[in-house]
Amino acid sequence: MAAGSLLTLLDDIATLLDDVALATKKTAGVLGDDLALNAQQVTGVTADRELPVVWAVAKGSLLNKAILVPAALLISAFAPWAILPLLMIGGAYLCFEGAEKLAHKWLHPEGGHEHEERRQAISDASTDMVAFEKERVKGAIRTDFILSAEIIVLALGVVSSRPFLDQVGVLVIVAVLITVGVYGLVAGIVKLDDLGLHLKKSAGSASQKLGNGLLWLAPVLMRVLSILGTAAMFMVGGGILTHGLPFAHHWIESVTAQAANVSGVLAVIIPTLLDAVAGIVAGAALVVLVTLAGKVWKAAKA
Repeated sequence: MAAGSLLTLLDDIATLLDDVALATKKTAGVLGDDLALNAQQVTGVTADRELPVVWAVAKGSLLNKAILVPAALLISAFAPWAILPLLMIGGAYLCFEGAEKLAHKWLHPEGGHEHEERRQAISDASTDMVAFEKERVKGAIRTDFILSAEIIVLALGVVSSRPFLDQVGVLVIVAVLITVGVYGLVAGIVKLDDLGLHLKKSAGSASQKLGNGLLWLAPVLMRVLSILGTAAMFMVGGGILTHGLPFAHHWIESVTAQAANVSGVLAVIIPTLLDAVAGIVAGAALVVLVTLAGKVWKAAKA
């Protein structure tokens, strides 16, 4: 009996971990952008305050998830019908955010030099650095709340058919793992250039070369994370929308089946590409609608 109970427990744990892995995979579209955005939020803070700022934002992120996880579980328990609409809204928002990110410099040309403005704030002796740092932390926590909400909704969609206690376990584990993973990496990224500078000043030529390499890698890594995060937003967001629309889902399945007759590789690539295209189209349409609505609203107020 004890052996049977142990095997049952291990099976439950394995199932739970499998659900966590699947939920984490489903939220990958948000994670790349989450990582890049939070690392960018720290830009403009003095080097000795970077890690305290990351820790402050990480604590705010945990508080965000402490609010969002129970809210998601309440929805699952008392309004499970709302999960699919929330997923569709989350998918649409991902697509919109990706498209808005691509079109940002054309839609908001006045905000195109935000990075430089942060640097100037540090060099200006009249800048209240305590207030500046608090504002950076508040902005990062607000950004984290939106991205965390997307992650929790996506994870809930994966385990919505599982027993309630499994949902609790998966959402809590995903929330903790993502917070630790994202902000651990953010801390590493924002200190990468400092490590490179330290190595560059060392006596050994090998250390100096490694330092130069890290100084080159830091901005490249930020750029790559941003690009991958944006691409993943279209793929995941578009995938949510197409799976939520039966006609689109069946059409993609039909095209995938035809591609499988030609090549197994095509059968893997085609649905991902179609999801990405759907995400780009949906995102572009939403950006146009939101931009026009904003202009109409401003004109009406004027």
